Amino acid sequence: MMHSYPFLVGITGGLGSGKSMVCRFLSEMGCALFESDQVAKELQLHDPEVIEGIKALFGEKVYSLDLSGNLVLDRKTIAAVVFSSSDKLAALNRLVHPKVLAEFSRAVLDARRRRVKILVKEAAILFESGGNEGLDVVVVVAAELQDQIERAVLKGMGEREGIVRRLATQWPQEKLIAKADYVLYNRGSLVELKKETEALFQVLLQAAESLCNNC
Repeated sequence: MMHSYPFLVGITGGLGSGKSMVCRFLSEMGCALFESDQVAKELQLHDPEVIEGIKALFGEKVYSLDLSGNLVLDRKTIAAVVFSSSDKLAALNRLVHPKVLAEFSRAVLDARRRRVKILVKEAAILFESGGNEGLDVVVVVAAELQDQIERAVLKGMGEREGIVRRLATQWPQEKLIAKADYVLYNRGSLVELKKETEALFQVLLQAAESLCNNC
Protein backbone atom coordinates (compact mmCIF):
# COMPACT_ATOMS: atom_id res chain seq x y z
CA MET A 1 0.00 0.00 0.00
CA MET A 2 1.37 3.40 -1.01
CA HIS A 3 2.20 5.73 1.87
CA SER A 4 1.62 9.41 1.19
CA TYR A 5 3.19 12.41 2.84
CA PRO A 6 3.31 13.56 5.55
CA PHE A 7 5.46 11.10 7.50
CA LEU A 8 3.93 11.17 10.99
CA VAL A 9 6.29 11.46 13.96
CA GLY A 10 5.22 11.44 17.60
CA ILE A 11 7.42 13.20 20.15
CA THR A 12 6.82 12.54 23.82
CA GLY A 13 8.63 12.48 27.13
CA GLY A 14 8.10 13.30 30.77
CA LEU A 15 7.57 16.77 32.20
CA GLY A 16 10.80 18.77 31.88
CA SER A 17 12.43 16.25 29.55
CA GLY A 18 13.05 18.83 26.84
CA LYS A 19 10.60 17.49 24.25
CA SER A 20 9.29 20.97 23.45
CA MET A 21 12.81 22.17 22.65
CA VAL A 22 13.38 19.15 20.40
CA CYS A 23 10.12 19.97 18.62
CA ARG A 24 11.18 23.59 18.23
CA PHE A 25 14.44 22.49 16.64
CA LEU A 26 12.59 20.13 14.28
CA SER A 27 10.23 22.93 13.33
CA GLU A 28 13.19 25.16 12.49
CA MET A 29 14.51 22.34 10.29
CA GLY A 30 11.32 22.33 8.24
CA CYS A 31 8.95 19.93 9.98
CA ALA A 32 5.33 20.90 10.52
CA LEU A 33 4.41 20.87 14.21
CA PHE A 34 1.18 19.89 15.96
CA GLU A 35 1.29 20.79 19.66
CA SER A 36 -1.30 18.56 21.32
CA ASP A 37 -1.13 20.25 24.71
CA GLN A 38 -1.58 23.72 23.21
CA VAL A 39 -4.52 22.49 21.11
CA ALA A 40 -6.08 21.03 24.27
CA LYS A 41 -5.76 24.41 26.00
CA GLU A 42 -7.44 26.15 23.07
CA LEU A 43 -10.30 23.65 23.14
CA GLN A 44 -10.79 24.33 26.84
CA LEU A 45 -11.42 27.99 26.02
CA HIS A 46 -13.31 27.79 22.73
CA ASP A 47 -15.14 24.46 22.38
CA PRO A 48 -18.62 24.72 24.00
CA GLU A 49 -18.86 20.98 24.70
CA VAL A 50 -15.47 20.93 26.41
CA ILE A 51 -16.26 24.07 28.40
CA GLU A 52 -19.54 22.64 29.69
CA GLY A 53 -17.84 19.35 30.52
CA ILE A 54 -15.14 21.10 32.52
CA LYS A 55 -17.76 23.10 34.43
CA ALA A 56 -19.56 19.86 35.26
CA LEU A 57 -16.33 18.29 36.51
CA PHE A 58 -14.80 21.19 38.42
CA GLY A 59 -17.58 23.72 38.99
CA GLU A 60 -18.69 26.93 37.28
CA LYS A 61 -16.11 29.04 39.12
CA VAL A 62 -13.12 27.59 37.25
CA TYR A 63 -14.09 29.94 34.40
CA SER A 64 -14.16 33.73 34.58
CA LEU A 65 -13.92 36.70 32.23
CA ASP A 66 -10.97 39.05 31.95
CA LEU A 67 -11.27 42.82 31.47
CA SER A 68 -11.64 42.34 27.72
CA GLY A 69 -14.46 39.86 28.15
CA ASN A 70 -12.36 36.86 27.17
CA LEU A 71 -12.89 33.52 28.88
CA VAL A 72 -10.19 32.57 31.40
CA LEU A 73 -9.69 29.12 32.88
CA ASP A 74 -8.27 28.66 36.38
CA ARG A 75 -5.71 26.05 35.39
CA LYS A 76 -4.01 26.04 38.80
CA THR A 77 -7.20 24.93 40.52
CA ILE A 78 -7.79 22.21 37.93
CA ALA A 79 -4.17 21.03 38.17
CA ALA A 80 -4.42 20.79 41.95
CA VAL A 81 -7.50 18.57 41.58
CA VAL A 82 -6.44 16.29 38.72
CA PHE A 83 -2.96 15.60 40.04
CA SER A 84 -4.44 14.38 43.31
CA SER A 85 -7.40 12.52 41.78
CA SER A 86 -6.82 9.92 39.09
CA ASP A 87 -10.59 9.75 38.45
CA LYS A 88 -10.83 13.47 37.70
CA LEU A 89 -7.74 13.31 35.50
CA ALA A 90 -9.17 10.39 33.54
CA ALA A 91 -12.50 12.19 33.13
CA LEU A 92 -10.77 15.33 31.85
CA ASN A 93 -8.72 13.29 29.40
CA ARG A 94 -11.84 11.50 28.11
CA LEU A 95 -13.43 14.87 27.51
CA VAL A 96 -10.54 16.56 25.72
CA HIS A 97 -8.43 13.93 23.95
CA PRO A 98 -10.97 12.78 21.34
CA LYS A 99 -11.24 16.42 20.27
CA VAL A 100 -7.46 16.72 20.06
CA LEU A 101 -7.32 13.59 17.89
CA ALA A 102 -9.91 15.11 15.55
CA GLU A 103 -7.85 18.29 15.27
CA PHE A 104 -4.76 16.22 14.48
CA SER A 105 -6.62 14.45 11.68
CA ARG A 106 -7.38 17.85 10.19
CA ALA A 107 -3.72 18.85 10.57
CA VAL A 108 -2.67 15.72 8.67
CA LEU A 109 -5.00 16.57 5.78
CA ASP A 110 -3.72 20.14 5.71
CA ALA A 111 -0.08 18.95 5.71
CA ARG A 112 -0.88 16.53 2.89
CA ARG A 113 -2.36 19.33 0.80
CA ARG A 114 0.76 21.42 1.41
CA ARG A 115 3.05 18.48 0.53
CA VAL A 116 4.74 18.63 3.94
CA LYS A 117 7.20 15.77 4.29
CA ILE A 118 7.22 15.42 8.08
CA LEU A 119 4.48 16.30 10.57
CA VAL A 120 5.58 16.18 14.21
CA LYS A 121 2.99 15.56 16.89
CA GLU A 122 4.12 16.69 20.33
CA ALA A 123 2.17 15.21 23.25
CA ALA A 124 2.96 14.83 26.93
CA ILE A 125 0.80 11.69 27.25
CA LEU A 126 1.03 10.31 23.73
CA PHE A 127 0.74 6.62 24.59
CA GLU A 128 -1.62 7.08 27.53
CA SER A 129 -4.14 8.95 25.37
CA GLY A 130 -3.86 6.59 22.40
CA GLY A 131 -2.40 9.45 20.39
CA ASN A 132 0.34 7.20 19.01
CA GLU A 133 -2.13 5.28 16.86
CA GLY A 134 -1.54 5.86 13.16
CA LEU A 135 1.88 7.42 13.61
CA ASP A 136 4.83 6.12 11.60
CA VAL A 137 7.38 6.43 14.41
CA VAL A 138 7.52 7.66 18.00
CA VAL A 139 10.50 9.46 19.53
CA VAL A 140 10.92 9.61 23.30
CA VAL A 141 12.99 12.44 24.77
CA ALA A 142 14.59 11.10 27.94
CA ALA A 143 16.39 12.86 30.80
CA GLU A 144 17.54 12.32 34.36
CA LEU A 145 14.70 12.74 36.84
CA GLN A 146 16.42 15.48 38.85
CA ASP A 147 17.13 17.40 35.64
CA GLN A 148 13.47 17.12 34.68
CA ILE A 149 12.34 18.47 38.04
CA GLU A 150 14.82 21.36 37.98
CA ARG A 151 13.90 22.36 34.42
CA ALA A 152 10.18 22.26 35.21
CA VAL A 153 10.65 24.44 38.30
CA LEU A 154 12.81 26.93 36.38
CA LYS A 155 10.14 27.14 33.66
CA GLY A 156 7.58 28.14 36.28
CA MET A 157 5.55 24.93 36.05
CA GLY A 158 5.12 24.83 39.82
CA GLU A 159 6.83 24.03 43.08
CA ARG A 160 9.12 21.02 43.34
CA GLU A 161 6.56 18.96 45.30
CA GLY A 162 3.86 19.65 42.73
CA ILE A 163 6.18 18.75 39.85
CA VAL A 164 6.98 15.43 41.49
CA ARG A 165 3.24 14.70 41.86
CA ARG A 166 2.64 15.54 38.20
CA LEU A 167 5.48 13.29 37.09
CA ALA A 168 3.95 10.48 39.14
CA THR A 169 0.79 10.66 37.01
CA GLN A 170 2.79 10.08 33.82
CA TRP A 171 4.20 6.81 32.54
CA PRO A 172 7.65 5.94 33.94
CA GLN A 173 10.43 6.87 31.54
CA GLU A 174 11.50 3.23 31.22
CA LYS A 175 8.03 2.30 29.97
CA LEU A 176 8.11 5.10 27.39
CA ILE A 177 11.54 4.04 26.17
CA ALA A 178 10.39 0.44 25.79
CA LYS A 179 7.68 1.56 23.36
CA ALA A 180 9.76 4.09 21.43
CA ASP A 181 11.17 3.71 17.93
CA TYR A 182 13.89 6.24 18.74
CA VAL A 183 15.19 7.66 22.02
CA LEU A 184 16.89 11.04 22.26
CA TYR A 185 18.74 11.63 25.54
CA ASN A 186 18.74 15.22 26.84
CA ARG A 187 21.81 15.62 29.03
CA GLY A 188 21.26 19.31 29.69
CA SER A 189 23.34 21.01 26.99
CA LEU A 190 21.28 22.88 24.39
CA VAL A 191 24.16 22.68 21.91
CA GLU A 192 24.37 18.92 22.30
CA LEU A 193 20.58 18.56 22.20
CA LYS A 194 20.42 20.48 18.93
CA LYS A 195 23.15 18.32 17.39
CA GLU A 196 21.31 15.16 18.40
CA THR A 197 18.07 16.60 17.03
CA GLU A 198 19.78 17.39 13.73
CA ALA A 199 20.97 13.78 13.52
CA LEU A 200 17.45 12.59 14.35
CA PHE A 201 16.01 14.85 11.64
CA GLN A 202 18.24 13.26 9.01
CA VAL A 203 17.10 9.79 10.10
CA LEU A 204 13.45 10.86 9.96
CA LEU A 205 13.88 12.55 6.59
CA GLN A 206 15.50 9.45 5.13
CA ALA A 207 12.70 7.27 6.52
CA ALA A 208 10.06 9.63 5.15
CA GLU A 209 11.58 9.73 1.68
CA SER A 210 12.07 5.97 1.64
CA LEU A 211 8.47 5.32 2.62
CA CYS A 212 6.91 8.01 0.48
CA ASN A 213 9.28 8.14 -2.50
CA ASN A 214 6.56 7.20 -4.97
CA CYS A 215 3.79 9.38 -3.60
